[in-house]
Amino acid sequence: MTEVASNVVHEVLGPRAQDLDQPIIDYIINVLADEDFDFGFEGEGAFDAIGELLVDSGCVTDFDECHSICSRLSEKFGNHGLIKIKPAVRSLATPFRMNEGMDEEKAPKRKPEPVDGPLLTERDKIKLERRKRKDERQREVQYQMHVAEMEAAKAGMPVVSVNHDNTVEGPSVRDIHMENFNVSVGGRELIVDCTVTLSHGRHYGLVGRNGTGKTTFLRYMAMHAIEGIPKNCQILHVEQEVVGDNTSALQCVLNSDVERAQLLQEEARLLKIQRDAELEAEEKKDPNGLNVDDGMAQKLEVIYKRLEFIDAYTAEARAASILAGLSFTPEMQNKPTKAFSGGWRMRIALARALFIEPDLLLLDEPTNHLDLHAVLWLEAYLTKWPKTFIVVSHAREFLNTVVTDILYLQGQKLTAYKGDYDTFERTRAELLKNKQKAFESNERSREHMQSFIDKFRYNAKRASLVQSRIKALERLGHVDEVVNDPDYKFEFPTPDDRPGPPIISFSDASFGYPGGPILFRNLNFGIDLDSRVAMVGPNGIGKSTILKLISGELQPISGTVFRSAKVRIAVFSQHHVDGLDLTSNPLLYMMRCFPGVPEQKLRGHLGSFGVTGNLALQPMYTLSGGQKSRVAFAKITFKKPHIILLDEPSNHLDLDAVEALIQGLVLFQGGVLMVSHDEHLISGSVDQLWAVSDGRVTPFNGTFQDYKKKLQSS
Repeated sequence: MTEVASNVVHEVLGPRAQDLDQPIIDYIINVLADEDFDFGFEGEGAFDAIGELLVDSGCVTDFDECHSICSRLSEKFGNHGLIKIKPAVRSLATPFRMNEGMDEEKAPKRKPEPVDGPLLTERDKIKLERRKRKDERQREVQYQMHVAEMEAAKAGMPVVSVNHDNTVEGPSVRDIHMENFNVSVGGRELIVDCTVTLSHGRHYGLVGRNGTGKTTFLRYMAMHAIEGIPKNCQILHVEQEVVGDNTSALQCVLNSDVERAQLLQEEARLLKIQRDAELEAEEKKDPNGLNVDDGMAQKLEVIYKRLEFIDAYTAEARAASILAGLSFTPEMQNKPTKAFSGGWRMRIALARALFIEPDLLLLDEPTNHLDLHAVLWLEAYLTKWPKTFIVVSHAREFLNTVVTDILYLQGQKLTAYKGDYDTFERTRAELLKNKQKAFESNERSREHMQSFIDKFRYNAKRASLVQSRIKALERLGHVDEVVNDPDYKFEFPTPDDRPGPPIISFSDASFGYPGGPILFRNLNFGIDLDSRVAMVGPNGIGKSTILKLISGELQPISGTVFRSAKVRIAVFSQHHVDGLDLTSNPLLYMMRCFPGVPEQKLRGHLGSFGVTGNLALQPMYTLSGGQKSRVAFAKITFKKPHIILLDEPSNHLDLDAVEALIQGLVLFQGGVLMVSHDEHLISGSVDQLWAVSDGRVTPFNGTFQDYKKKLQSS
């Protein structure tokens, strides 16, 4: 049979078979000669098995020719009788029990399993598994290419340090005019033919849906990859946390002033030479020995003048002040950077950026890793920022406080609006309203004229009127229809059952990590299906620890935490977003998390969080942070929880998504407990605040605005 198969393969491939390596041709023959091999309809099975190999080896020029070759192989193998005829399936007139005639003890007792589709044969399962492995390999390759691309981009970022005198490279940078530029990633156009002017000293908020390209636009600017950015323009994009090493947090910030560090190093070197000379002269009792270098004093004088000019002696105080504003205590400022978590190292990166004061500062979600105290400090600091910055943020109140202009990214276009975010929303709503009116008026006029033309087109008496209407219709032109972004959805599923109270209750519960101090003592509170609570307090106080105690991830060292046996708890944290398989797509990820669940049901659940259509099939490394967050929300809520615990849920969500999250939480028929510093999210979705401090959790009597005022006054 193998010999006949070899003849068929050589006949179909012709001279090209001679160009193939012998192991490849042997492999193709062995695959097709297998008596159980399924060629499929018009050779589709053969194409799945060897198509990619034929193209990669150069045996065929493309996949279209490959389809044709596989179809001919199927036909030839069939003509030679090498394709096994599958037995026909006979339909029984009545149901037939396979265990009829067997003893009851011997008959296998098995519950019928629900089937959501046609049964698959073992061969079909093997084919599906093979195709799945192939898809996974392709995704892994694409992911590695994506990682390499991002690393290359980061490597191209210019090193930015404090620039005390930019007259060497040209005049100081004022306005930045970028004209007719494009931004793309992975072959996908994000911004097309845009022109934007950034005026010196203005503060811009960059807003738009997740996935529209806000972060990519900032990266392009940071790499000077957009025409119109002056070469001597210092741009700093705060995107990556600082590297963890033995350098202290304070020194890490100071090291960004390279000239200061070099001058101090040179000063120390010269002073050492001077001291050594003095000691040597003293030992020899030779006062003339001090003149080992007549230029020493002059060199030191030049260094001291330069240090004074660049304000070097106040640099440490300024750096310490910035770190203190970002909640670093004096002890923390002297700790090595490797001792800090990623969130705190991001704060150090932000502190370096504020210390450097580049010509253009680019901030991507700067409030994500800050507590409310640090956010309020950053608001005050940025409000007085003398230069230009662009900030991407999901925090509405933060944008209202710090920005003077809005850059709105939609439909591959950037549009500038004057004013804060609330002003932008009102202005844009009015513009859309006017555009819609103009569109409707244009459509009515066109319909009226077209109706007259159609009615009297063949009426000779009205020919002149018809011609005038046709010309008027041509002059009228078209007004584009208003295209709005589709509404976001956060539809939290309603639990099928409602356990009776108590749901979750703490009774004199205390907790501390092994070997550490007691963090909480005598916690007494409860959560039920009607709870709508936000926990507030500084970072590091233990809010996330309380969430873990509630969910059961941690256990108290004394006292009790009661949870109803029937309660289902969903926990959302940054861990769930970071834990996504980036090489997979949302649908495949959900199928792995919930095996056996029909695909359509999983698609529907993803859709309830706005992950629909092609978005559900995109590799997750191509998704924005907000899109990944929505996938994580879909995963944790699939089993219809009674209580949802949220740890900074608005991180990485765009402003529209935060609005949708608020609406989803309001309609959710279960309990909600969140940790957040987003004023708009808290004010719109909860009705009670718990303040965490001094190892206690106590209700706060007042609104979030009252809590902010209390912090500002303290």
